[in-house]
Amino acid sequence: MSYNLLKGKKGIIFGALDENSIAWKTAVKAHEEGATFVLTNAPIAMRMGQIKALAEQTGSEIIPADATNQEDLENLVEKAMEILGGKIDFVLHSIGMSINVRKGRHYTDQKYDFTEKGWDVSALSFHKVCQTLYQKDAMNEWGSIVALTYMAAQRVFPDYNDMADNKAYLESIARSFGYFFGKDKNVRVNTISQSPTPTTAGQGVKGFDGFIAYADKMSPLGNATAQDCADYTISLFSDLTKKVTMQNLFHDGGFSNTGVSNEVMEKFMQED
Repeated sequence: MSYNLLKGKKGIIFGALDENSIAWKTAVKAHEEGATFVLTNAPIAMRMGQIKALAEQTGSEIIPADATNQEDLENLVEKAMEILGGKIDFVLHSIGMSINVRKGRHYTDQKYDFTEKGWDVSALSFHKVCQTLYQKDAMNEWGSIVALTYMAAQRVFPDYNDMADNKAYLESIARSFGYFFGKDKNVRVNTISQSPTPTTAGQGVKGFDGFIAYADKMSPLGNATAQDCADYTISLFSDLTKKVTMQNLFHDGGFSNTGVSNEVMEKFMQED
C-alpha cells in the first residue's frame, strides 16, 4: 500500500547490491511512495550486484561512486542535483564491510590495514558523505539523512569483530553532524539500529544463523525484516518525522531492551 509519503521528494540511495539488501528494498518502497532518486555504489560492488535491474524497476539513474573518495562524492552530489533538478530531500547510507571478518581474523589479531579500510568504508565514509552534502548546500530544508547500524555498537557480540567499532563511530558521526546540520540547515541525521538481517553482508558474519535465531527468539516482536526496515526508513525520510534528529533508533522487535546477557546469548548459539 502506498501513502504518497515521499511525493515530489528527491534523494540518493547508497549501497543497493541485490534484492536481499535493505537499500534495495528501500529504493523500491521510496519509488512506490512517489520519490525520485539516483542509485550509487562502488564500481566493484556494482559488478557483483544487480543494481541495473533496480534502476530499471524504479526509473532511476546510476552514478558509480566510491564513498571513501572525496572526488567521487563531489561528482555524485553534483550530478545527482543535475539529474534530479535541484537539492536533495533524503539520503540513505547503507554501506559496511570488514576485511578482518572476511579473512577470518579474530578481534584480538587484527591486521590494521584491514581495520583502517573497513573503518573508512563503514564509518568514515558517512562523515565524508555528510560533509560533501553540507559544504555543497545540497540538502533541502527538513531533509533527512539516514545510516544503518547495529546494536553491537553498544553491546559485545564477539563475532561481529571490528564492525562493532565501526558502527559505534558511525553513530557518533550521526550525532555530531546531526547537530550542525540541524542548527545550520534544518536537516535531520539519524541512524537505524536494525535486527540481524540476512543480507549478503550480514551472512558473512561467523555464526550468523545461530545469531539471527537467538535474536528472533528473544525479541518480543521477533526480528525486523529488511522490508520492515525499508518501511521504517521511509518514515524517517517523510515529513512525519521532521523533529527527529541525532538519534540512534532501535528497529529490532525489542531485542535491544531484553537485558539478556552475552553469556546467555553465546550459550544459546552454541546449543543451536
